[in-house]
Amino acid sequence: MTTLSTTGLIEALNWRYAVKQFDPSRKISAADWTTLEDAMVLSPSSYGMQPWKFFVVDDAALRARLRPHSWNQSQITDASHLVVFGLPEKIDESSVDRFIARIAEVRGVETSSIEFYRQMILKDVIHGPRSAWVREWAARQIYIALGNLMTSAAVLGIDTCPLEGLDPREYDAILELPARGYNTVVACAVGYRSAEDKYASLPKVRFPKCDMLEHL
Repeated sequence: MTTLSTTGLIEALNWRYAVKQFDPSRKISAADWTTLEDAMVLSPSSYGMQPWKFFVVDDAALRARLRPHSWNQSQITDASHLVVFGLPEKIDESSVDRFIARIAEVRGVETSSIEFYRQMILKDVIHGPRSAWVREWAARQIYIALGNLMTSAAVLGIDTCPLEGLDPREYDAILELPARGYNTVVACAVGYRSAEDKYASLPKVRFPKCDMLEHL
């Protein structure tokens, strides 16, 4: 495995910011975008269940329709790519069974050999106390994937802007997500910053490390 230097990682994270103005003339290469798609798929999640789907909005007309329902933010239409993170409308026993079947397929084992793991998930996520807020739990997993996309992009020198300033119901209607079994949680614009974005040169504001981190 090739590793990134410690200096390179911190430089990438310092370079990253929530882009306010993208350069619409610059597009992410097919190879780089494939890598970012792979990075999203490889995102970690609780139990490894991956309670999400990533909708890449390629259609310019769709993005133009989404913009008024996104506080008219230019990132929606100007970024090279736009990803909408979808939350399953239903998370139930069949969701767990699908995941268990995938484990068995990938690892070449019988589902019976991992029944203990299936029961563990069912007792927690589907039938346990967490079942009362299972979709909130799943939405938290989605934010892990969002962070993974943003960090992966920064390492590649590609810009991002996470977008919570949107109307999920309008997004659902325009993208017809309920018909696909999903609902909008958050979006992320991905591309390259404009030379005119004044926020690119501003110092990153973070509380001191001593205030944010404590060893116990």
